[in-house]
Amino acid sequence: MTDTTWLTQEAYDRLKAELDERSGPMRIDIAKRIELARQEGDLSENAGYHAAREAQGMNEARIRHLTHFLEHAQIGAPEVEDGVAAVGRVVTVEFDDGERETFLLGSREEAAHSEHEVLSPSSPLGAAVMGKRVGEDVTYALANGRSITVTIAEVLGH
Repeated sequence: MTDTTWLTQEAYDRLKAELDERSGPMRIDIAKRIELARQEGDLSENAGYHAAREAQGMNEARIRHLTHFLEHAQIGAPEVEDGVAAVGRVVTVEFDDGERETFLLGSREEAAHSEHEVLSPSSPLGAAVMGKRVGEDVTYALANGRSITVTIAEVLGH
């Protein structure tokens, strides 16, 4: 992960609490479940043992992800001028037919507690609007290969 991921303090605290839970109480609970299943005997046909081992693997993977993610995250948002689309800003774009779409430019980790849809700055639309100002037209590629142009109608900052 070479790019900085910007998080709100709330999102950072929530992810840190998840990491603490997973690397403490949850890890201990899974280890106990594995030990109890081992005591039942034949491990080759012990569904409880295999389920606990799978849970352990998934938990350890999430711990590694959260640890790396939080080590490389920044709290807040980069300094940019008002009216410029950037990470941490709520952007409204307008389509040719007058329809509008409003989203928060940020990481997927912000999505759980945002009142807006969250678009990654590396998504096609997110990348197209990054650094652009209110009133500018931007064109981006759709999944089907066609291009679409939108106008940046509003940018709200934190």
